[in-house]
Amino acid sequence: MSAMLDRTVADDPARTPPIESRLPKVGTTIFTVMSALAQQHGAVNLGQGFPDFACDPRLVDAVDTAMRSGLNQYPPMTGVPTLRERVAEKIGAIYGHRYDATTEITITAGATQAILTAILALVHAGDEVIVLDPSYDSYDPNIVLAGAVPVHVPLVPGSFAPDFDRIGAAITPRTRAIVINTPHNPSGTCWSEADMHRLAALLRPTDVVVISDEVYEHMVYDGEHQSVARFPELAARSVVVSSFGKTYHVTGWKVGYAAAPAALMAEFRKVHQFNVFTVNTPMQHGIAAFMADPSHHLGLPAFYRAKRDYFRAGLAKTRLRILPCQGTYFQCVDYSAVSEQSEADFCLWLTREIGVAAIPLSAFYADAFEQCIARFCFAKKDETLALALDRLASL
Repeated sequence: MSAMLDRTVADDPARTPPIESRLPKVGTTIFTVMSALAQQHGAVNLGQGFPDFACDPRLVDAVDTAMRSGLNQYPPMTGVPTLRERVAEKIGAIYGHRYDATTEITITAGATQAILTAILALVHAGDEVIVLDPSYDSYDPNIVLAGAVPVHVPLVPGSFAPDFDRIGAAITPRTRAIVINTPHNPSGTCWSEADMHRLAALLRPTDVVVISDEVYEHMVYDGEHQSVARFPELAARSVVVSSFGKTYHVTGWKVGYAAAPAALMAEFRKVHQFNVFTVNTPMQHGIAAFMADPSHHLGLPAFYRAKRDYFRAGLAKTRLRILPCQGTYFQCVDYSAVSEQSEADFCLWLTREIGVAAIPLSAFYADAFEQCIARFCFAKKDETLALALDRLASL
């Protein structure tokens, strides 16, 4: 064997060694595919979830001021103190739970990094982590990278409510964590207060930790966002993740935060300091200055509710059946009156023939479950939505 290896090296000394993939099932995401297809066909891209409008210029000015003031070197690993304090104040004011800004809040390079860091910090090889499908596509690979096993439990088809009987049945002695997401991407539904109480009761006799993805916390249109931070029993076992990028229309800045009890946060920070160490300094200072005025996040529901209602009114004139949208900036539709195609094929056809890109809901399921549902993003300029609706009117 050694001689054969030596001959191979001699024949091709510049060869790339074979690699055993850590993520063998991961390929190009549906978001990349649909965005490329939209560009190719000149389609209105309502697939990928980001705004096509500018952020508040005062936020840019605040970052510019920070840069010109010389705030361009490494900040503390845990984040700029003023920003952590602003986050603590916000959570306390809205949800009634006061996190210690020094020991319980960390600024992250976006929410996706926060989720990965939480999983790597708290989950060990061989552990099980419950994921509720349909789910954001980073959860599963994050769990696999930790050497753990994703256990997929579907939300109730149609309502997308948590099925606590099935969640309870999925909990085993190996269950280390559960990832929840409210407001929910992709369905646009929100967990209720009763849901949170049921989750707390279900986890009470266990040591399961909760990773709560709440990046759309300020986009709730019916009632209040039920953060796990509202519920002391859940807050004590949870890492709460949110996103300044989503809230302030600056997704490309990749700045978010995690909040958790000090014991969990200490472990979170051990991983955080070695996968990103810290986060862009002037943007942290700029966001901290911008957050001094709470209206910038408190006014977000009304802003997006207007876009949601405008988009839904236009969709109502088509044969697409509009599903409820309680939160996020995503609108799901049932297209069964229009086509019998699979969700992926329908979205490809919609992009090529109608000129509007959407995402198939099946892409968010581990088993590619089909329901004749597609997801649109309405975080767009009014003229973008108007053009999309004009094209969809033919359906």
